[in-house]
Amino acid sequence: MPDKKAWEEDYTRRGRLWGGGTHDLPDLPSRSRVLELGCGNGKSLLTMIQREWDVTAIDFASQAVMFSRGVAGGAPHGHVMVADARFPPFKNHSFDAVFALHVLGHMHESDRDQTALTLLHILKPGGILFFSDFSTSDFRFGKGYETEPATFQRGTDIITHYFSREEIIHLFSSLTLVSIRIHQWPMRVMGSTLVRSEIQATFTR
Repeated sequence: MPDKKAWEEDYTRRGRLWGGGTHDLPDLPSRSRVLELGCGNGKSLLTMIQREWDVTAIDFASQAVMFSRGVAGGAPHGHVMVADARFPPFKNHSFDAVFALHVLGHMHESDRDQTALTLLHILKPGGILFFSDFSTSDFRFGKGYETEPATFQRGTDIITHYFSREEIIHLFSSLTLVSIRIHQWPMRVMGSTLVRSEIQATFTR
């Protein structure tokens, strides 16, 4: 399973790990029942709540949940809880949409497979999965110790997996692919311009 201790230590030591803007979020009807996997510090959560969706956000790191609860601010349609994305405590057909934004990339292959199976059950018929994670074209691909194919560990016990287009389609083969694209942007690192690259995909059940 993902290294929960490493994530707890990172959040405890560094606080809110990631800043910046939220992802481009799709249009969903008001009051759509939405699940965010791996909500982290709540960077996307606030925007989801402002859309007036009924949002449930989970993370297995209690420190991350604490930050996200602060972002939710007691909003009546923003629920944040400690839970494992592989085995979330929800009934079948619970959600209109699930967001998996940079969370499966921190799992080993067996855990990614288990999470994909879980999503198949908790999505309502016609429900939508929104996926985003780093691609093999990202500048950090290949950096660190390779623990599994295309999965690297750098400096801490936290791993990062880099996806190919074909891998994502295979991972969610029980769902219907709606769209998939590569999103890239420049990043300045020590005077050099490097390219961040992620794959964004949408599937329906």
